[in-house]
Amino acid sequence: MPLRRDDRDRFVQVALTPAADDGESVLIAVLHDATQLKSLEAQFAQSQKMQAIGQLAGGVAHDFNNLLTAISGYCDLLLLRHGPDDADHADLKQISQNANRAAALVSQLLAYSRKQTLRPEVIDPREILLDLTHLLNRLVGEKVTLSLGHEPRLWPVRADRRQLEQVLVNLVVNARDAMPEGGEIRITTANRLLTEPLRRDRAVVAPGRYVELTVADEGVGISPGHLRKVFEPFFTTKRPGEGTGLGLSTVYGILKQTGGFIFVDSTPGEGTRIMLLLPAHDRDTATAPRPDAAPSPAARGRSDGVVLLVEDEAPVRAFAGRALRMRGLSVLEAASAEEAMEILEDDALRIDVFVSDVIMPGMDGPGWVREALKRRPGTPVVFMSGYAPEHFGGAGDGMDDATFLPKPFSLQELTATVQRKLPG
Repeated sequence: MPLRRDDRDRFVQVALTPAADDGESVLIAVLHDATQLKSLEAQFAQSQKMQAIGQLAGGVAHDFNNLLTAISGYCDLLLLRHGPDDADHADLKQISQNANRAAALVSQLLAYSRKQTLRPEVIDPREILLDLTHLLNRLVGEKVTLSLGHEPRLWPVRADRRQLEQVLVNLVVNARDAMPEGGEIRITTANRLLTEPLRRDRAVVAPGRYVELTVADEGVGISPGHLRKVFEPFFTTKRPGEGTGLGLSTVYGILKQTGGFIFVDSTPGEGTRIMLLLPAHDRDTATAPRPDAAPSPAARGRSDGVVLLVEDEAPVRAFAGRALRMRGLSVLEAASAEEAMEILEDDALRIDVFVSDVIMPGMDGPGWVREALKRRPGTPVVFMSGYAPEHFGGAGDGMDDATFLPKPFSLQELTATVQRKLPG
């Protein structure tokens, strides 16, 4: 039974035991404070719900990425035959642009489920804010002012530049919408050294060096009841048509996948302060440039060779095969890993590159490639997937140099990636 206090509810368990007292029947009541137990039950139920939503979002996003790959791919093929002067060119461009918009929405679902493809690099958050200043000022409008405050010698972080930009844009847009009458949005950065664990909101931040980035507004604030739900996908207090409810859930997913943390403080009527903690990166251990970066025209490799293409989705396989053949490559197609292994039984058959989907029925992409590399060591590998590249990682299995091509990809991205992997 709940007992109401001015500040919060408390839950009490009551045990009643019959007894006799001087010949009279009485009840002995034992009251036990069950508030903490109820809180743990609610946290566990919320965790299960969020995990289920994440799995659903990831599965839906995977299927949609396959569909969007086929839509974008065939649109690219049509654009090759319909130049800017063609009457159908404008319609095809509209299809392409809307497919890209759909891909961006799917990307948000993958970010929430922490299965998005991230391409981390060592960056200075101040540079990102500097690059975004013009865009952010346009987003906030005339009624809202944007102020920045930076640590003079801010530590670098290792993150996906594009995703970190999306995080900042989402937070600033939310802050703007919370101030319909205008106000100030303050973005600050600071170095933060934790000498002991920081425990807050059921999260534990390990000791270490962090970069703290805060976005504070003077808006309407968030009620305590809504504050617990702000990171849930599709939860929004905006009217229909004004928001998808994916903004903060996307931010949460990106931060978690990057190894960071996010905390929200809000007082109704006074404003909201969102704090991000990103692990600082030591520049002495900075990694080499991303291997999947777009190649220059001079480094795109040969325009001939034999490709073994393994993809269970027929439309994606058909588009990819046509695109590669248009570049002069010979393509052997397989609808499954098992079919690919049968093709490889012909030892006289030359294969220059393996191009494979990651998630497939039966044996998955990494599984069959590991077996294939035992018989054909040194064969270059390109993996395609709508999921993050961690799914095929593993040192010492011959796939350390595998290239990851995230879905949906364009015709140009596919052909350039495969050509770059062809032996010289």
